[in-house]
Amino acid sequence: MNISYSQAIRDGLREALMEDESVVLIGEDIGLYGGSFGVTRGLIEEFSSDRIIDAPISETAFTGAAVGMAIMGMRPIVEIMFGDFTTLALDPIINHAAKYPFMSGGQVSVPLVVRTPFGSGTGAAAQHSQTLESLFLNTPGLKIVSPATPCDAKGLLRSAIADDEPVMFFENKLLYRQMGEVPQSPYSIPIGIAQTMREGSDITLISWSRMALVCMQAAELLSGAGISAEVIDLRSLRPLDTQAICDSVKKTSRAIIAYEAPEFGAFGGEISAAIMESEAFYYLDQPVRRMGGAEMPVPYSPSLEKQVAPTAEQIYLAASQMVRN
Repeated sequence: MNISYSQAIRDGLREALMEDESVVLIGEDIGLYGGSFGVTRGLIEEFSSDRIIDAPISETAFTGAAVGMAIMGMRPIVEIMFGDFTTLALDPIINHAAKYPFMSGGQVSVPLVVRTPFGSGTGAAAQHSQTLESLFLNTPGLKIVSPATPCDAKGLLRSAIADDEPVMFFENKLLYRQMGEVPQSPYSIPIGIAQTMREGSDITLISWSRMALVCMQAAELLSGAGISAEVIDLRSLRPLDTQAICDSVKKTSRAIIAYEAPEFGAFGGEISAAIMESEAFYYLDQPVRRMGGAEMPVPYSPSLEKQVAPTAEQIYLAASQMVRN
C-alpha cells in the first residue's frame, strides 16, 4: 500500500501497542493533539490515556520517567517534539539509559525508544531546525536510526521497539508527507544494515534520512551526464554497516558523504575514517569528500534556510568534478 512516512510510523506504533501491553507512548501533546506533526493522531482514542501519556513540558522529567519504566520491564516510546529539545534530556539518555546495562553487568536492560523530528526546511529557525545525531553517536550503548522511506520507517521502528537496548529514532520533518510503498502485513527491518538505493559504477554517494533522497536526485542528474552513481542509504548510524560502504567504494573508487548537520565534527568524518582505515582505501582514485551543512545556526529567512543543507545540484557538481578528474 502507498502511504506517507508519518502514517507508516503511526501504523508501526499502533501494531506495537496492539501486540504488547508493555508498550506505552509518552511525550508532549501526543494525546488529544496527536503530536506536533500529527504522527500519534487517533492513538489515544484507541488505547486510552493510560498508554498514550501526555507529559508536562519537561523533557528531562518524562524521559527520565521512561528510562525508569524501561528498567522495570515496560517498553516506553518517548516522543520529543523537536530534535533540538533532546538537549534537555541528555542526562537520562546518555548518563542513564545508555549506561545501566553495562553498569549492571547485563542484569538490567533498557528497552527505550526516543523518537524525534529534526532538520531544516520548515521555517522553524535556529532552535527548532538542528540535526543533532552527532551528540549521541559518541555514546556507547545507544543505537541510532534515521530512515529515509516510509517502508524503512515502519520496519526499523518495529525493530527499535523490540530491541532491549535504547534506540534514538530520528525522523526528518520534511519526510512526514513523503509517500512510499509499505507492506500491509507486519514486518521489521534489522537495525545496522545499509541499503543500496541505486546501483552505480563511477562514484558512491553515501547518506541517510532525507539526504539519501537528495542523493538519489543527484544520481539522476549524474545519469543524464553519463555518470553512474551508486547511492547507499545507511538507515542506521550506530551500528554502522561499514561493509556495505567499503564494498561500494571498492567498486566505484570514489565517494561523497552528504549530510545535513554542519560539516565540522559531524558523522561524515567517521564514515570517511571507516573508508580510509579499510581495504577500500587502496581502491580510491581520489580522497573521500564530505558535503555537510553550513557552519552556522539555521536561519529563519526561507531564502537563507534553503542554502544550509547540500542540494542535489551541489552534489551533482562535486561528483561530476571528481569523476572527470
